[in-house]
Amino acid sequence: MFTGVQRPVLKFSEICTFSVLYKAYLAARRGKRSRAATANYEVHLLANIVNLVYILQTKIYRPGLFRVFYVYEPKKRLVQAPAFVDKVVQHALVDNLIYERITNSFILDNYASQKGKGLHFGLDRLRGFFTEYWNKYRTAEGWVLKADVRHFFASIDHDKLKEKLKKLDLEPIVFDLLCTYIDSTDGLPLGYQTSQLFALLFLDEFDHFVKERLHIRWYGRYMDDFFLIHPDKDYLQFCLKEIRVFMASLGLELNEKTQIFPIRNGIDFLGFHTYLTEEGKVIRKLRHSSIKRMRSKLRRWEQDYPAGLVTREKILQSWQAWDAHAAHGNTWSLRQQVRDRVQNILKEEI
Repeated sequence: MFTGVQRPVLKFSEICTFSVLYKAYLAARRGKRSRAATANYEVHLLANIVNLVYILQTKIYRPGLFRVFYVYEPKKRLVQAPAFVDKVVQHALVDNLIYERITNSFILDNYASQKGKGLHFGLDRLRGFFTEYWNKYRTAEGWVLKADVRHFFASIDHDKLKEKLKKLDLEPIVFDLLCTYIDSTDGLPLGYQTSQLFALLFLDEFDHFVKERLHIRWYGRYMDDFFLIHPDKDYLQFCLKEIRVFMASLGLELNEKTQIFPIRNGIDFLGFHTYLTEEGKVIRKLRHSSIKRMRSKLRRWEQDYPAGLVTREKILQSWQAWDAHAAHGNTWSLRQQVRDRVQNILKEEI
């Protein structure tokens, strides 16, 4: 709704300072100091930042080429990684200029790539939804619409996205730079920090449609993966038809795995399968594929560690990351089994 209060225009000059770009460099290197690109940038850090200030202030900055590669876990996908200097500029843009402007219209239950949210926030919201549902109806009988968008990042229409960005009151040079990132490839490149925000923005109107037009109380979305919970299967079938029409207006379509199923089947969401029992208890089980991948790693480590093909530090780092994630489910026995096998591999207590 128009309130009559005009927002200040977001100006490019706000990121063209040494202090802002130094903070952006610190954010870009976080967790990546051992990588060659980061180390090379650090060798002449002060000169690199001074030069970056200059090329931004004189408006001659242009993003470089991507480094393209595949990652294979949890599934195969193409990553287009920008040069380190472009990551610095991206952090300056997102963290200091456009983040608040883009996210201030987001609903609470849009979980991805935002401060104070994320995977475990989304899981906790789902737990709360199931508890609310049981408290209201005193049953686990009901229905779930579970869906995701087919080839989401690759399918985002550039012109439609730019129309959404035009509504944010950006200085023309900021808008033009964001368009340069958008037009660097078909769809949105997975490696850009801006791509995460743009993807969230692209479906923000959809979130409001589900909440305010379809009146779904128990709804959550993580990027393009979403669910609706409702006691009436017929109403969810109506919602699905409306959602397909809405997605088509954005140039998107739902994955063929989209389905409506009973609540008692549980919801596969954010790496866990979450169930509501007839007694009102919420149980969260780790996704089978995550267990399978860890068991495969354990078998590989049992061969590779004695042969010197993998280090103790690498094993511990991988196991600790998996264990921290698994700890958010009802997984105590499973985690103890995995811990015991890691100890047997390393021949030490951990």
